[in-house]
Amino acid sequence: MSRLVFFDLDGTISRRDTLLPYVTGFLLRRPWRAWRLLVLLPHLAAFVAGRGDRGILKGELVHAGMGGASADEVARWTEAFLPRLFARGLHPDAVAAIDAHRRAGDHLVLMSASVDLYVPEIARRLGFDETVCSGVRWQSGALDGHLATPNRRDEEKARCFREVAARHPGLPTVAYGNTESDLPHMRLADRAVMVNPSKTLRTRCEAVGIETVRW
Repeated sequence: MSRLVFFDLDGTISRRDTLLPYVTGFLLRRPWRAWRLLVLLPHLAAFVAGRGDRGILKGELVHAGMGGASADEVARWTEAFLPRLFARGLHPDAVAAIDAHRRAGDHLVLMSASVDLYVPEIARRLGFDETVCSGVRWQSGALDGHLATPNRRDEEKARCFREVAARHPGLPTVAYGNTESDLPHMRLADRAVMVNPSKTLRTRCEAVGIETVRW
Protein backbone atom coordinates (compact mmCIF):
# COMPACT_ATOMS: atom_id res chain seq x y z
CA MET A 1 0.00 0.00 0.00
CA SER A 2 1.33 3.43 -0.89
CA ARG A 3 1.95 5.98 1.84
CA LEU A 4 1.74 9.75 2.21
CA VAL A 5 5.29 10.86 3.02
CA PHE A 6 6.27 14.31 4.27
CA PHE A 7 9.86 15.56 4.18
CA ASP A 8 11.12 18.73 5.82
CA LEU A 9 13.82 20.53 3.80
CA ASP A 10 16.34 22.49 5.88
CA GLY A 11 18.53 20.17 7.93
CA THR A 12 16.55 17.12 6.87
CA ILE A 13 17.20 16.94 3.13
CA SER A 14 19.70 19.79 2.99
CA ARG A 15 22.72 19.84 5.28
CA ARG A 16 21.79 23.27 6.63
CA ASP A 17 19.50 26.26 6.19
CA THR A 18 18.83 27.19 2.57
CA LEU A 19 17.18 30.61 2.85
CA LEU A 20 20.12 32.65 4.14
CA PRO A 21 22.53 31.33 1.48
CA TYR A 22 19.86 31.94 -1.16
CA VAL A 23 19.38 35.58 -0.18
CA THR A 24 23.04 36.34 0.53
CA GLY A 25 24.10 34.71 -2.74
CA PHE A 26 21.72 37.01 -4.60
CA LEU A 27 23.23 39.98 -2.73
CA LEU A 28 26.83 38.97 -3.46
CA ARG A 29 26.07 39.47 -7.11
CA ARG A 30 24.55 42.88 -6.35
CA PRO A 31 26.75 44.29 -3.54
CA TRP A 32 25.31 47.79 -3.93
CA ARG A 33 22.12 46.44 -2.30
CA ALA A 34 23.87 45.27 0.89
CA TRP A 35 23.05 48.48 2.81
CA ARG A 36 19.40 47.43 2.75
CA LEU A 37 20.18 44.71 5.30
CA LEU A 38 20.44 47.45 7.94
CA VAL A 39 16.65 47.41 8.21
CA LEU A 40 16.97 43.90 9.65
CA LEU A 41 18.78 45.05 12.77
CA PRO A 42 15.76 45.98 14.93
CA HIS A 43 13.93 42.78 13.90
CA LEU A 44 17.02 40.69 14.63
CA ALA A 45 17.49 42.38 18.00
CA ALA A 46 13.86 41.68 18.92
CA PHE A 47 14.23 38.06 17.88
CA VAL A 48 17.39 37.58 19.94
CA ALA A 49 15.61 39.16 22.91
CA GLY A 50 12.77 36.67 22.55
CA ARG A 51 10.23 39.20 21.33
CA GLY A 52 10.56 38.70 17.58
CA ASP A 53 8.57 36.64 15.12
CA ARG A 54 10.36 34.21 12.80
CA GLY A 55 7.93 34.81 9.96
CA ILE A 56 8.34 38.59 10.12
CA LEU A 57 12.12 38.25 10.29
CA LYS A 58 12.09 35.89 7.31
CA GLY A 59 9.97 38.26 5.26
CA GLU A 60 12.15 41.22 6.18
CA LEU A 61 15.26 39.28 5.12
CA VAL A 62 13.84 38.49 1.69
CA HIS A 63 12.44 42.01 1.33
CA ALA A 64 15.74 43.64 2.27
CA GLY A 65 17.94 41.35 0.21
CA MET A 66 15.81 40.78 -2.87
CA GLY A 67 12.90 43.22 -2.78
CA GLY A 68 12.22 44.85 -6.14
CA ALA A 69 13.72 42.00 -8.18
CA SER A 70 11.78 40.91 -11.25
CA ALA A 71 10.44 37.41 -11.74
CA ASP A 72 13.10 36.83 -14.41
CA GLU A 73 15.88 37.89 -12.05
CA VAL A 74 14.61 35.56 -9.34
CA ALA A 75 14.24 32.67 -11.79
CA ARG A 76 17.77 33.16 -13.12
CA TRP A 77 19.20 33.25 -9.60
CA THR A 78 17.30 30.10 -8.64
CA GLU A 79 18.72 28.34 -11.70
CA ALA A 80 22.22 29.38 -10.62
CA PHE A 81 21.72 28.55 -6.91
CA LEU A 82 20.25 25.06 -7.13
CA PRO A 83 23.07 23.21 -8.93
CA ARG A 84 25.48 24.14 -6.13
CA LEU A 85 22.95 23.10 -3.50
CA PHE A 86 22.40 19.75 -5.21
CA ALA A 87 26.13 19.17 -5.71
CA ARG A 88 27.25 19.77 -2.13
CA GLY A 89 24.37 20.72 0.11
CA LEU A 90 22.11 17.66 0.35
CA HIS A 91 22.36 14.64 2.62
CA PRO A 92 22.98 11.64 0.32
CA ASP A 93 20.96 9.46 2.71
CA ALA A 94 18.03 11.86 2.40
CA VAL A 95 18.12 11.67 -1.39
CA ALA A 96 18.31 7.87 -1.16
CA ALA A 97 15.29 7.80 1.18
CA ILE A 98 13.30 10.01 -1.20
CA ASP A 99 14.19 7.77 -4.13
CA ALA A 100 13.18 4.65 -2.18
CA HIS A 101 9.78 6.13 -1.30
CA ARG A 102 9.22 7.20 -4.90
CA ARG A 103 10.08 3.72 -6.21
CA ALA A 104 7.65 2.26 -3.67
CA GLY A 105 4.86 4.37 -5.17
CA ASP A 106 4.48 6.66 -2.17
CA HIS A 107 3.00 10.15 -2.52
CA LEU A 108 5.78 12.62 -1.62
CA VAL A 109 5.18 16.02 -0.02
CA LEU A 110 7.98 18.53 0.55
CA MET A 111 6.81 20.64 3.50
CA SER A 112 9.13 23.49 4.43
CA ALA A 113 9.11 26.80 6.23
CA SER A 114 11.42 28.12 3.51
CA VAL A 115 9.96 30.19 0.71
CA ASP A 116 8.31 29.52 -2.62
CA LEU A 117 11.02 31.35 -4.58
CA TYR A 118 12.94 28.08 -4.81
CA VAL A 119 11.36 25.31 -2.67
CA PRO A 120 8.92 24.15 -5.41
CA GLU A 121 11.79 23.80 -7.86
CA ILE A 122 13.77 21.72 -5.35
CA ALA A 123 10.68 19.53 -4.96
CA ARG A 124 10.32 19.17 -8.72
CA ARG A 125 13.94 18.16 -9.19
CA LEU A 126 13.76 15.59 -6.40
CA GLY A 127 10.53 14.08 -7.73
CA PHE A 128 8.04 15.24 -5.09
CA ASP A 129 4.33 15.22 -5.88
CA GLU A 130 3.33 18.22 -3.75
CA THR A 131 4.95 21.22 -2.11
CA VAL A 132 3.88 23.11 1.00
CA CYS A 133 6.05 26.12 1.89
CA SER A 134 5.94 29.75 2.96
CA GLY A 135 4.72 32.05 0.20
CA VAL A 136 6.12 35.51 -0.48
CA ARG A 137 4.38 38.60 -1.78
CA TRP A 138 4.78 40.17 -5.22
CA GLN A 139 3.60 43.65 -6.24
CA SER A 140 3.12 44.70 -9.87
CA GLY A 141 5.53 42.05 -11.12
CA ALA A 142 8.28 42.89 -8.62
CA LEU A 143 9.23 40.87 -5.57
CA ASP A 144 8.12 42.39 -2.29
CA GLY A 145 9.44 39.53 -0.17
CA HIS A 146 7.26 39.80 2.92
CA LEU A 147 5.34 36.62 3.64
CA ALA A 148 2.00 36.25 1.91
CA THR A 149 1.13 33.11 3.93
CA PRO A 150 1.67 32.01 7.51
CA ASN A 151 5.20 30.85 8.24
CA ARG A 152 5.00 27.09 7.64
CA ARG A 153 6.53 26.12 10.96
CA ASP A 154 5.54 24.59 14.30
CA GLU A 155 1.74 24.31 14.69
CA GLU A 156 1.19 25.82 11.24
CA LYS A 157 3.08 22.88 9.80
CA ALA A 158 0.83 20.53 11.76
CA ARG A 159 -2.22 22.31 10.32
CA CYS A 160 -0.84 21.84 6.80
CA PHE A 161 -0.12 18.18 7.56
CA ARG A 162 -3.76 17.63 8.55
CA GLU A 163 -4.97 19.48 5.46
CA VAL A 164 -2.87 17.42 3.06
CA ALA A 165 -3.69 14.16 4.85
CA ALA A 166 -7.41 14.94 4.58
CA ARG A 167 -7.01 15.08 0.78
CA HIS A 168 -5.52 11.59 0.81
CA PRO A 169 -7.84 9.64 3.12
CA GLY A 170 -6.78 6.16 4.06
CA LEU A 171 -3.09 6.55 3.24
CA PRO A 172 -0.68 5.80 6.10
CA THR A 173 1.48 8.83 6.86
CA VAL A 174 5.24 9.16 7.32
CA ALA A 175 7.07 12.33 8.39
CA TYR A 176 10.77 13.20 8.33
CA GLY A 177 12.09 16.20 10.28
CA ASN A 178 15.16 17.38 12.14
CA THR A 179 14.25 19.88 14.85
CA GLU A 180 11.97 20.31 17.82
CA SER A 181 9.79 22.62 15.73
CA ASP A 182 8.92 19.59 13.56
CA LEU A 183 7.48 17.64 16.50
CA PRO A 184 3.90 19.02 16.24
CA HIS A 185 3.32 17.51 12.80
CA MET A 186 5.56 14.49 13.31
CA ARG A 187 3.44 13.39 16.28
CA LEU A 188 0.48 13.21 13.90
CA ALA A 189 2.18 10.74 11.55
CA ASP A 190 1.79 6.98 11.68
CA ARG A 191 5.58 6.77 11.43
CA ALA A 192 8.00 9.61 12.16
CA VAL A 193 11.76 9.81 11.66
CA MET A 194 13.91 12.52 13.30
CA VAL A 195 17.14 13.16 11.43
CA ASN A 196 20.42 13.96 13.25
CA PRO A 197 18.80 15.02 16.53
CA SER A 198 20.71 16.41 19.49
CA LYS A 199 21.01 14.17 22.52
CA THR A 200 18.16 16.00 24.25
CA LEU A 201 15.89 15.82 21.22
CA ARG A 202 16.72 12.16 20.69
CA THR A 203 15.61 11.43 24.25
CA ARG A 204 12.34 13.30 23.67
CA CYS A 205 11.74 11.42 20.44
CA GLU A 206 12.37 8.04 22.05
CA ALA A 207 9.89 8.90 24.78
CA VAL A 208 7.08 9.37 22.24
CA GLY A 209 8.01 6.60 19.81
CA ILE A 210 9.68 8.70 17.09
CA GLU A 211 12.55 6.98 15.29
CA THR A 212 15.93 8.70 15.08
CA VAL A 213 18.60 8.33 12.39
CA ARG A 214 22.02 9.78 11.57
CA TRP A 215 22.44 11.04 8.01
